[in-house]
Amino acid sequence: MKVGIVGLGYRLGYLGQVFTQIDPGFEIRGYVDPAPAGMDLLVEKGISAGTQYSSVEELLKTEDLDLLMVGSPNVMHLDHIRAGFEAGVRVFSEKPVVTTREDSFAMAELLAKYGVENLLIGLVLRYAPLYTDLRAAQARGELGEVISIEASEHIPPYHGAFFMRDWRRYDRYAGGFMLEKCCHDIDLYNGVIGARPERVSSFGGRRTFVPANDPRNRGINDMTVYSRKPSGWEGTDKVFDSDAEIIDYQVAIVEYENGAALNFHTNLNVPDDFRRFAVIGSQGMAEGDFVRGFLNITDSHTARPLERKTYEASELSHHYGADEKMAQGVIDAVRTGAKQPVSVLDALEAGLLAMAMDEARATRKVVEMARTWDMYDEALNRKVPA
Repeated sequence: MKVGIVGLGYRLGYLGQVFTQIDPGFEIRGYVDPAPAGMDLLVEKGISAGTQYSSVEELLKTEDLDLLMVGSPNVMHLDHIRAGFEAGVRVFSEKPVVTTREDSFAMAELLAKYGVENLLIGLVLRYAPLYTDLRAAQARGELGEVISIEASEHIPPYHGAFFMRDWRRYDRYAGGFMLEKCCHDIDLYNGVIGARPERVSSFGGRRTFVPANDPRNRGINDMTVYSRKPSGWEGTDKVFDSDAEIIDYQVAIVEYENGAALNFHTNLNVPDDFRRFAVIGSQGMAEGDFVRGFLNITDSHTARPLERKTYEASELSHHYGADEKMAQGVIDAVRTGAKQPVSVLDALEAGLLAMAMDEARATRKVVEMARTWDMYDEALNRKVPA
C-alpha cells in the first residue's frame, strides 16, 4: 500500500510504526512537512518516509498513492483533504476533521461530491476492545434504553503541560481543547446514545496552568514532569505562564433529541488519571474505565452482575489496544472497502457538539443545536452539478 503523509508530526510518526508492523507492505512514498517532528519515530524503526515535497499538490502529482494520511494542524485539514479528493486519492485524517462550523459545512459539501467512503477518520477509540464490548452488551439488550451517561476524560499534568506548550495551545490552530482532545469521547457517547444532541450547557476555563500555581512557588524546582512529552511546531518551554488560549478544565451537560442526557468532565491536571463512564439504562448499567482497564455490566432489576471484565495494556497501542485495530481497519478499508466502526459523519457530529460546548462555555448560555443540524444536513445533501 503506497502512502503519502501531510503533517509528519508525532502522531503520524507513531502511526507509521503501527501500520508497518500490521502490514509489511505499508510503504510511505513521500511526505509534506517543513519540520517533521515525527521523523525520528520512523528512523528508530528503520522506516523510510520517502521523498520530502514542498506541497501536498506536488506530492499527489508526483506519487501514485493508495492513501493520503493527513496529520497536519487541525485548521489545515480541510484544504489537505480537499487536495486528496481532487487528486482521486482516498484520505485518512486524524481527528478532529475541521475546527469551525463553517468548515464542517464545507466538508459536508465535499463529502456530498466525492463520497463519504473516501475519507477515513482517526477516531481511534471506536476500535478499543472495551468500547466494542460495551456496544455488544448494548446490542444484546443488557442496558435497555439509555437514560443518562456520566463520563470524563482526565489528563495527567505532564500531558496537560504538553497542551500548554504545543501548537495545540492556540484555539486558532486546534479549535479548542474540547474539540482537539475530547472529540474521541464525545463521539463514543454520541454512538451509545444513538441520537443527535439537541441543547448544550457548559462551564470551564483555565485555573491550573496559571502563574500563581507554578510549583516553584512551593519550592519545587524540578520541572521535569512538565517537559516529559516533547512539543512540536510553534512549541514553547513555558507552562504556567504560557500564552495558551485553551482551557484546562471544563464540564458540559447535553440533552439529546431522544431525551437522553450526558454529563461530561475534562481536566488537564489529574495526577492519578482516569477516563471512565457510567452508562445508565432502563434495564442495566455499564461502568468502565479505559485507563484503569475494566468494564462492569449490571442488571437493574436483579442487581445481577452480567459482566466483569478487565483489559491488559497493549505494548504497541497508545490507546488501550485500539491503534493496531484501527490500522488493520484502515488497511482493510483501502484494500477491500471493509466497513469501519466509525465514519467521518460521526466525527463531524462529534465536532459540532464540541464546538457547541465551547460556545456555551464562552457565552454562558444554553446553545440550541437544531439550526446547526439543519445547515449541516443541507450541505451534506446538496446536489452536485454534473
